[in-house]
Amino acid sequence: MRMQRIVVGLSAVIAAVGLAACSSGSPSPAAAPKIAVAADLATQTTTPSTSDPTTTVPVTTTTTTTTTTTPKPVPTTTKAPAAKVVSKPSVPCSAAAKACVDLSRGKAWLVSDGKIVYGPVSIMSGRQGWPTPVGTFHVSFKDADYFSHEFQVPMPDAVFFYPGIAFHEGSLYEHSHGCIHLSRTSASKFFHTLKPGDEVQVLH
Repeated sequence: MRMQRIVVGLSAVIAAVGLAACSSGSPSPAAAPKIAVAADLATQTTTPSTSDPTTTVPVTTTTTTTTTTTPKPVPTTTKAPAAKVVSKPSVPCSAAAKACVDLSRGKAWLVSDGKIVYGPVSIMSGRQGWPTPVGTFHVSFKDADYFSHEFQVPMPDAVFFYPGIAFHEGSLYEHSHGCIHLSRTSASKFFHTLKPGDEVQVLH
């Protein structure tokens, strides 16, 4: 019995020593490698490897938006150009004249109540020795196909306002024998506008 108590007592001492070793926190040689492996795994899972191609590192992209403000057009005020004052052409003859001739200017007009109806048109008057008479006259007669037997020349669209003197178609480069030469168009206009009795004024 005494020997059994001694064995039991030794077993209790051995068990107590084993428990003391477990409670002191010093790991056994077999447990140490397991703790190190666990620490390595924790490090690998928490720290991403830069050499691992499967590891995705999030990249933050910043987008800058630029807003352009277009200035509003400034309204401009454009002034209308001032109207030009055009003076009405006048003739040197009185308002009573129906035909007006200015020998010095070589021009003639058809007139009504002092206003120009036609003209000015170019004329050719009498040559030296055969001057065109100056003064106030009246249309005596007209002949569209008159022929001068004195000078043996035709006088188309002749409008006589003085004995032997008339407006008619003639040369604008050669002086006449006292008549008023007009172009074909002007002679036709004078012939169809003037009537017997109409006043003709011829100025020097």
